[in-house]
Amino acid sequence: MRPFTKKVVEIIADIPEGKVMTYGQIAAIAGSPRGARQVVRILHTLSEKYQLPWQRVLNSKGCIGLPGEMDNFKEGC
Repeated sequence: MRPFTKKVVEIIADIPEGKVMTYGQIAAIAGSPRGARQVVRILHTLSEKYQLPWQRVLNSKGCIGLPGEMDNFKEGC
């Protein structure tokens, strides 16, 4: 696992219950302030394997990013 990926996984795993972070915040803390899309990809591919709390990671609009087929759930954002 690359150092950035490892750091992102650690940061997401450490988000406490009741708190949230954005993809951009995670990227910046992990050392790549412009790496929000990388964080999205890492979360998408590794959330199940590492039991990451994906629901605590929000996009810049403050919404949980959901796959396109789940558009009906996006009304709350």
